[in-house]
Amino acid sequence: MSNKNKHIKKQNITELILILVLIALLNTVSHFIFVRFDLTEGKRYSLSKTTKNILKQIDDVVTFTVYLEGDLPAGLKLLRNETKELLDEYRAFNKNIEYKFVDPSSGSDSKQIKNFYQQLIETKKLVPTYITVSTKSGKTQQIVFPAATVFYKGKEIPLQLLQTQKGVPNDEILNNSIQNLEYNITNALYKITLTEKPKIAFIEGHGELNAIETASITYALQEYYEIDRIKLNGKLNSLAKRIYKDKDSVNSEFVNKYEAIIIAKPDSAFNRWDKYLIDQHIMRGGKVLWLIDPVYANMDSLRTRPETIGFALDLNLDDMLFKYGVKLRNNLIMDLNAVPIPAPVTSTGGEQKYDFFPWYFSPVVTPASKHPIVNNLNAIKTEFVSTIDTIGNKQIQKTILLTTSKYSRTLNAPVIISLKILYMPPDEKLFNKPFQPIAVLLEGSFNSAFRNLMPPELANNKDFKFIEKGKTTKMIVVSDGDIIKNQIRVSDGQPLPLGYDKYTGQMFGNNDFILNCINYLTDNSGLIQLRSAKNFKMRLLDMPKIEKNKLTIQFINIVLPVLIIIIFGIVQSLIRKHKYQIKR
Repeated sequence: MSNKNKHIKKQNITELILILVLIALLNTVSHFIFVRFDLTEGKRYSLSKTTKNILKQIDDVVTFTVYLEGDLPAGLKLLRNETKELLDEYRAFNKNIEYKFVDPSSGSDSKQIKNFYQQLIETKKLVPTYITVSTKSGKTQQIVFPAATVFYKGKEIPLQLLQTQKGVPNDEILNNSIQNLEYNITNALYKITLTEKPKIAFIEGHGELNAIETASITYALQEYYEIDRIKLNGKLNSLAKRIYKDKDSVNSEFVNKYEAIIIAKPDSAFNRWDKYLIDQHIMRGGKVLWLIDPVYANMDSLRTRPETIGFALDLNLDDMLFKYGVKLRNNLIMDLNAVPIPAPVTSTGGEQKYDFFPWYFSPVVTPASKHPIVNNLNAIKTEFVSTIDTIGNKQIQKTILLTTSKYSRTLNAPVIISLKILYMPPDEKLFNKPFQPIAVLLEGSFNSAFRNLMPPELANNKDFKFIEKGKTTKMIVVSDGDIIKNQIRVSDGQPLPLGYDKYTGQMFGNNDFILNCINYLTDNSGLIQLRSAKNFKMRLLDMPKIEKNKLTIQFINIVLPVLIIIIFGIVQSLIRKHKYQIKR
């Protein structure tokens, strides 16, 4: 062996040893230093600071059981893969995160599979999705569960992975669901690990919705909050409590009892004292969800007669809301995009039957804003809703959350409401007031509605501690009280899920909207911001284009790569042959 070859061999051995040492060193360092690189567009696998903070608090095993396994269509397979990859990121950050994927259709016989489906629906509270599958014998319906359960310290909660949206194409629903995966998973972790719940309260005493009418949303809110129902009755301790600053019990201050209060569809006037208590709750940094009907109209009135009158309500709240930055108009909005209701019709045989007609006083609102409260939210059902105008203090940030469709009109109160409109084709020319605002978010430091209006004996009274300029806070004003009202099942008087329409069987997004409103108002963790933190586009196939250029695409993807390899082999062979011929 020549000296040159010995030198080359020695150099190769040295390089090999160096590479092995480097690999061993990198493995040792990686054991102590955790680093992952996300090269995807939009950083879809980079966990947010909020998620990491919640993961840091988990000190025991959390088990995700995901029911997305088996024979699934391409879209749900994509959702499955995205879920798995994101859970891998969670587990990489905290080893207490565990997961398993289960095929709910893997039973030994149809009876066993059916029983398991029933268990998932009734016990696990998972919502199935029905898809149409093409087979040799025709088309059949397949039940799938794009959902999971989360188990932690003896507690289990459901987690829906596919977020259905009324009137949205399936591809867009899939994209929105993947986009909101981190929020949904982190939200589930937040709920199941929550130890101390903030307190919120429903206000009573002014004809507000009662406990049975708000039972569904109360149940949903209880996953995050302690819920009270209180009457103000002018009492200082209804919304606040006195805290003493020192042991001598002389210096004290009032602090809020509740993170937020909900005022849901009052029908009678607020007195001066109750308004003052709400105002000072806001000045101390408290939040309010106002669900106000400026015009009184009731569907129950139409069950016994064909028409009723909608009239303006005097709730004695206009001056307060005006001071905070909004004005509720005394009108009713009609919208061609409306919820259908059953109405009697006469058949050709003279027999009376029922058919569905759009009820224009019940607009279906499809959120278009990218604000985290309404981003990718399902359509919302309203009833006898009015217009909101934003006015006043420019220091208050005002965000329109919901508007009606572009086919809207307004009728000023008093207005006759008649069932006859169900049978009359609408004049579309009259629906010329598009996108009427019906929900507004207000953020900032509010001036008291009682500024320069307090009697001296109260303003100077130390017990009242009047605050003229408030802390930075938030409130949401919605011009529809029925948006939070669940329907009641006639057979047993039990509440139906909020957003469920018993006439059409459709599920609207009312529950999620109210939850998001309260979560946003009280959110100190930044969790709700995850709903709009990530925005990416799916690279979906253009199926018409594929069908049109099927042969060309097949040639490019199947035949062309083989031809390139063959040509490369021939060229390489010729080069080698030419090289050796020159050496001879």
